[in-house]
Amino acid sequence: MTLDHVAAQMDAEGLHDKPPVDKWRTFQDIREAREKIGATDRSLAILNALLSFYPETVLSAQEGLIVWPSNEQLIARSNGMSPATLRRHLAVLVHCGLIIRRDSPNGKRFARKGWDGQLDQAYGFDLSPVVARARAFAQMAEDIRAERRALRVARERVTLLRRDIAKTIETGIHEGVPGNWGAAQTRYVEIMARLPRQADRTLVGEIGDELEALYAELRQALESFVNSLKMNANESHNEQHIHNSNPDSHKESEDRSRNQEEEPSSVENDRKVESLPKRDLPLGIVLDACPGLIELNGGRAIVNWRDFVAAAEFARPMLGISTSAWAEALAVLGAREAAITLAAIYQKGEAVKSAGGYLRSLVDRAKDNKFSTWPMIMALLRAKLDAEEPPRTQGPEHSDGNRKAGISVSPSLLQNLAKPR
Repeated sequence: MTLDHVAAQMDAEGLHDKPPVDKWRTFQDIREAREKIGATDRSLAILNALLSFYPETVLSAQEGLIVWPSNEQLIARSNGMSPATLRRHLAVLVHCGLIIRRDSPNGKRFARKGWDGQLDQAYGFDLSPVVARARAFAQMAEDIRAERRALRVARERVTLLRRDIAKTIETGIHEGVPGNWGAAQTRYVEIMARLPRQADRTLVGEIGDELEALYAELRQALESFVNSLKMNANESHNEQHIHNSNPDSHKESEDRSRNQEEEPSSVENDRKVESLPKRDLPLGIVLDACPGLIELNGGRAIVNWRDFVAAAEFARPMLGISTSAWAEALAVLGAREAAITLAAIYQKGEAVKSAGGYLRSLVDRAKDNKFSTWPMIMALLRAKLDAEEPPRTQGPEHSDGNRKAGISVSPSLLQNLAKPR
């Protein structure tokens, strides 16, 4: 006798207050919860055979729940197995608390009837634990079914994200959207490599969270690109707005007051700056707009914002920006925005006569919430795209005086961006 055997007997002793149960429905619950219970497939085949020897479909505490089949009968109803295997799996059922052995003095299984023909005493296998623990088995089975449903939902989420990421990367490459799409593809492959064929819900959920974060970044890159194109094409004076946010650097000097006098400013321009996106610029777009910083970095890859800020720090002395001007930019703009501003100034090259004065003037505008790095980067991207476009022959109807800003965005990109996030 083991402690499991004693525990099963204790459960059976409190059987009088348990409601009747359908033996086959309870057996189905036991089969679904077999891993939690500790039963094996072969042992459940024997339990199924034992239940078949009970004549009624309903197991009730008011009736005797002992069955006494011989080993030969059990083997026949258990799809055939050796006597040794039968004994081993009967022991598993006892150990799991699914049945109780009720042995006769001589170890045989039999039943004795009384003078009235009713069953008086029986020795064999007691099925009362099935009734006593029926509610617990049902709860175990429901928990397993709920976990299975949650796993299915998590896997469906991963499948949908995989499809969306693949389409987004394809759209970004096909449309020439600025960004490191090769690195995004590599990151996607690395995430999926950690997902085995048989994974639990926790791991599938973690993979889904990482894929969702990646998809959000890629989606933001597409939206930022389209928004920048729309911002440049909605009205012809949007191009002038970009120049207002990036004042003419030919007239700059270290004299801060002179920069403030020469820098154009208006209520309309200030409102446009306030209407720009509040989210941070993606690193891929900034690097695409300012490739000069990568060249200055010796061709070494810039993979995160820490590398980018370090490269900007390295470029600062070469631009002749004083330590005090850079410290003020860091204090007002923050390290990331200050580095983006410096990279844009460096990318402009000889167009900026005094990088230090230009930086100070932009910092002054930032103090009044009149400066954003978005127009600077978008203007550099626009110039880069215009430089890559082949020259087109212009007729009288396409003269500079009559030309209006316009963009051409393919239907596939618009369709991708129209999807709900």
